[in-house]
Amino acid sequence: MRVVVKTCEVEEIIKKSRFIGIISPCQTEREALLLLRDLHQRYPDASHIVYAYRIQSPDGLICRFHDAGEPSGTAGKPIFQHLEGKQLINLVVAVVRYFGGVKLGAGGLTRAYGNVAKQVIEAAEIVDYIEFVELTLNLDYHRLQALEYQLKKLDGNIIGQDFSDSVRLTVKLPKSNLPALNAFLD
Repeated sequence: MRVVVKTCEVEEIIKKSRFIGIISPCQTEREALLLLRDLHQRYPDASHIVYAYRIQSPDGLICRFHDAGEPSGTAGKPIFQHLEGKQLINLVVAVVRYFGGVKLGAGGLTRAYGNVAKQVIEAAEIVDYIEFVELTLNLDYHRLQALEYQLKKLDGNIIGQDFSDSVRLTVKLPKSNLPALNAFLD
């Protein structure tokens, strides 16, 4: 699975219609919906704002796409198929269309939305998805420096700490490095 690093946009004119492709990372479905709402505010006079997203949640993969008034299956689905084909998660791809007066037909719409989605995906910086875990640890003060060193080697970091009789830490690290951390802690 792969993720997009930051928001990216492309634009194309197809038979007088203006298509703006936008790809943006998001971690939750709520974040995706807020992003789409922002697009509707940013492009209030757009003819259509079509989208697809795939988000990894604790309950599994959330997949949605929407044709936004275009004929069924001609807009959201071709975008979604690119996300699925490239195994992309935790992102939204939206295509904003300003109708230019020339009808494209079902095949033309499918190609247009699919091609703009493909272009914006190709323009984006995409990296492999790394699943992280968060742990709460209690340890003695004299072990703190060694733990910090170990976390650095394991691409982890401390995201919360509480000092009292002992040190209570919340750490975040790649799930694949969890066995190494557990071995260090034993």
